[in-house]
Amino acid sequence: MPALLCISQSFPPERTPTAIRAGKLLGRLSREWEIELLTESGAPRSHEGVEVHVVPSRRPRRLLAALRRLHLGKLVEMLLWPDESIFWLVPAIRAGRRLIEQTSPSAIVVFMMPYSSGLAGIALSRLSGLPLVLNLDDSPTCIDMHPQFPTRLHYRLARALEDLYVRCADAVVYVSQANLESVRARNPPDSATKLHLVRYGADPGEQPPASAPPGGRFEAVYVGAMSGWWTLIGRHEPAGAIKRLYAAWMRLGRHVRVALETHSPAILGGAMLDALAEHPDWSGQLGLTVYDNAYPASLIERALAAAGLDGVVRASDPVPHEHVAHVLAAADLLFLALPNRSPETRGGRISAKTYEYLMTDRPILAAVPRGESWDYLTGKPGVWLVDPDDRPGMRAIVEELVLAKRAGAPLAFDRGELREELSYDTRAQEFERAIRAAIEHARAAREPPRRA
Repeated sequence: MPALLCISQSFPPERTPTAIRAGKLLGRLSREWEIELLTESGAPRSHEGVEVHVVPSRRPRRLLAALRRLHLGKLVEMLLWPDESIFWLVPAIRAGRRLIEQTSPSAIVVFMMPYSSGLAGIALSRLSGLPLVLNLDDSPTCIDMHPQFPTRLHYRLARALEDLYVRCADAVVYVSQANLESVRARNPPDSATKLHLVRYGADPGEQPPASAPPGGRFEAVYVGAMSGWWTLIGRHEPAGAIKRLYAAWMRLGRHVRVALETHSPAILGGAMLDALAEHPDWSGQLGLTVYDNAYPASLIERALAAAGLDGVVRASDPVPHEHVAHVLAAADLLFLALPNRSPETRGGRISAKTYEYLMTDRPILAAVPRGESWDYLTGKPGVWLVDPDDRPGMRAIVEELVLAKRAGAPLAFDRGELREELSYDTRAQEFERAIRAAIEHARAAREPPRRA
């Protein structure tokens, strides 16, 4: 059985999108490949046929934590490039060289974010001569994930790093068609064959049987780390002179590519309040729950109280990934939100939870700007698309769904035709094709040119 050396600094049991994607794909690839994985997370173990080797980082955690407590995070952001995972680079290279000597893999596969892991992959590929596959869950220059940088120099460095990855790798995997096309446009034509699209996926086996949510209360849910809480506080609590001065310091020198405006969860909560004002008899029977949120409960409570939304919006404790499907199946509405942006710019991000939502039969309200996410969701069964700031539009959708439920006919949608396309079995097949293409690209590059 052929072998792969894989690198993913984040890996299950961590719940980052990169960890989940790497775990799902490699678990399936392990049926045909012997996989050795280098990671920083957890303990040495076997995960679905993947042998996991833990490499500790040399990150100065106490120093970095102290700088952030002193509100000097701006300096950390400016000085550590491409990110603070750079401290894992040398230990990962050393561990990778040992594993290459022991296992003789056919290729090296790197999952990012964070982005320093790609440098480890390049170094190991150069030292060993092995084909290199770089998986970019989010492009370093994705305008949605990276709308601004500490300085213009940092933006130029990010572009240069991504272009370096394209030059040095034998295959580069993107999850976004828009980001892939952007990179293709600025690189030499002969790089085009290296670029592959393998989107995020979902596991059909995790989905419980479809059923109407119980009870009379109408419950919308959002699963993921929803941001916008500080923005919400800033709109309703005037900042003092010191906070304004600190905000000005944080903005100083920043290179802003596009101004993004986060409306969630306030905008859906506001739409629900509007619906309750029109239908007073719905009081206590309508709400939004944010699951798996990464922000402190005290901050969330403060933000919701400041905006007057604490009666309809609440945040729940983190949900283990294996329980997410049950949370989704018990909802009346699945909420998806991306930051608003200027109309002349188009985003290249599709939230990873989009695919998990589409594996259910639940109604989906997608508050997203024009871009790849909007295009991808257009025409999908049971998906309502609105602009991120369209509060009246959201209210109308909520009212339609609540009335249907109260009439005893809650809406559900058959998305069975999407299940195979979205499944990680299909994604693993696509990813394996990229690996084999990389091996073939490296083999062809080593062959001497044929004489005419």
